[in-house]
Amino acid sequence: MVNTIPRDQVWVSALNQHDDVQGGFDRSRTVRFYDTTLRDGEQAIGVVFTADEKFAIACKLAELGVGRIESGFPRVSEEDTLAVRRMLDAGLSSEIWGFARCVIADLDAHIELGTEQVLIEISTSEVKMHAYGFTRASVMERVSNAVKHARDHDMRVNFFAVDATRSDQAFLKDVYSRAIELGAEEISVVDTIGALAPEAVERMIRDIAHHVGPEIPIHWHGHDDFGLATSSAIAAVRGGASWIQGTINGMGERAGNADICEVALALQCLYNMPVELNLARAREVSQLVRQAGGYSVDGWKPVVGENLFVRESGAVASQFHIPEAIEPYSAEIVAAERRIVLGKKSGLDSIRLKAEELGIDLPQERFGAVLAQVKSLGTKAQRLVSDAEFRQIVAATP
Repeated sequence: MVNTIPRDQVWVSALNQHDDVQGGFDRSRTVRFYDTTLRDGEQAIGVVFTADEKFAIACKLAELGVGRIESGFPRVSEEDTLAVRRMLDAGLSSEIWGFARCVIADLDAHIELGTEQVLIEISTSEVKMHAYGFTRASVMERVSNAVKHARDHDMRVNFFAVDATRSDQAFLKDVYSRAIELGAEEISVVDTIGALAPEAVERMIRDIAHHVGPEIPIHWHGHDDFGLATSSAIAAVRGGASWIQGTINGMGERAGNADICEVALALQCLYNMPVELNLARAREVSQLVRQAGGYSVDGWKPVVGENLFVRESGAVASQFHIPEAIEPYSAEIVAAERRIVLGKKSGLDSIRLKAEELGIDLPQERFGAVLAQVKSLGTKAQRLVSDAEFRQIVAATP
């Protein structure tokens, strides 16, 4: 289902409409998302999800509109096996995909559970093949055996080339071709360590798309080591990728994965691309994942940050009644609350707005004195002033 953001809720620059910005995108197709929070996301240091937490997250991901949920790796633990089984049995609106190496036992673990579609991975770069003790010949053999085994058991296959962006491109194409010949219906182009610049991403995706042909959907899987995961995902879409793989909050190995909600927001608001994701559910999914993972995100994080629509600065508060003057898109898009907070940086308009919010009858001639006390407390305490403290200040200030 395509989720459309009303254009009157988006207030970005008209310069985005230039042909060199908007050109190259195929808007006849909808960008869809393959979420790997429960597998690649859990690889973030110190994060461990229980089976109950994985199932709860999967349910929220389905409500978010994620097309596919990567259920996990059953061979890791009994908890993971239980989580995968519960997802498969739940009848969620999202497709449930398994994850496996090019190892028959990995595939059998999913086959026993009833997984019907699987992402199969193996390394294709020289450095990673060397690290695993693989040769090009052994990689080809493993890919052949794994894809054939999955297809023999009627599983749909997405072939996932680890470290694709640092692979010899001729060899990489040969591996993709072998996987497709044996029945893989889709492929993933994988930037395992975030090593490819966005411009090169677009170029690579176009080249791979030309090689495999228009019938084979291409997934992009990127990491954020240079802070460019969202940009790279957008470049991949421009290049022809129809699926973006990523996680909630961008969690994952090292600097994390692409944040699927950030990618969805940027594609819609800046590039007018249709996407399949309901961003009004993004913040609640984000909160659940953070709680389960035992971590927090910055208040200024795009889409889900707690402070995106909160204003302390007096100069900004003066424009609070005109959202498009101080925000690039409506808070309604991500179901966020707009509000004023008080502190060192507050101004007279901040006092007026907060008094109105709390239903306090405060004459304008008292604004200055109250503001001085608010600033003093915020500066000394090095924090915001609570609503309760504001009430006390109003009551105590002539």
